[in-house]
Amino acid sequence: MTYFSSFLLGLVQGIAEFLPISSSGHLSIAQNLLNIDTAVPEFFDVLLHLGTLVAVFVAYWRDICDMVMELIPGVNDLAHGTTPRQLPPARRLILLIIVGTLPLFAVLPIHKQVQALSNNAALVVTGFLLFACDLVRKGRKTERNATLADVLVVGVGQAIATMPGISRSGMTITTGCFMGFERKFAVRFSFLLSIPAVLGANILSLKDAIETGIVWAEVPMYLVGVVTAAVVGYVCIRLLRM
Repeated sequence: MTYFSSFLLGLVQGIAEFLPISSSGHLSIAQNLLNIDTAVPEFFDVLLHLGTLVAVFVAYWRDICDMVMELIPGVNDLAHGTTPRQLPPARRLILLIIVGTLPLFAVLPIHKQVQALSNNAALVVTGFLLFACDLVRKGRKTERNATLADVLVVGVGQAIATMPGISRSGMTITTGCFMGFERKFAVRFSFLLSIPAVLGANILSLKDAIETGIVWAEVPMYLVGVVTAAVVGYVCIRLLRM
């Protein structure tokens, strides 16, 4: 792998992670087009996903700050049994993200088997989902009125998207639209929901990457792809939010 191929793979990751297309599938396609005969190092793959996660934090820093500010009073209310009947939007968003993340725990025991599945047919599935999403009537649900059942279904969609080739953002955004989410909220919720999902996946992958071995001399090359993925990912998020 070269600095240029690292840059191109970072470019593909930044685009494919947030646009409703599969990042894993398109990274494989890019790898073949670039004639990269050896497998992309697992540590590099972990860093690429962390790069796009940085893009989420930058793009949604206000939402994240609001949720962090609600954590302490939220825990305090739970401890004293004084939780208000009408939760503040930021605190309710925390609850929705927690519930939406729960289905991923069902995948944990079989995550290696899922990752080993072929991704060719899955790319077609993502295409059909996007086509169907355009036919759905526009919804009006946001963090103020989306139900726990709604976000649980979106979470199941995210769990299904752990299969290589199925776009996580494509699956969660389209599922949200099917559940009646306002389209802008479906996009916003999808990206905020990615934070615990990507962090958890990278913690699991990092362990395997360290066991496989890290070529520290290639880390500067990896960082080129990481920075590219973060910058391009942020641009793609801004485009989707327009």
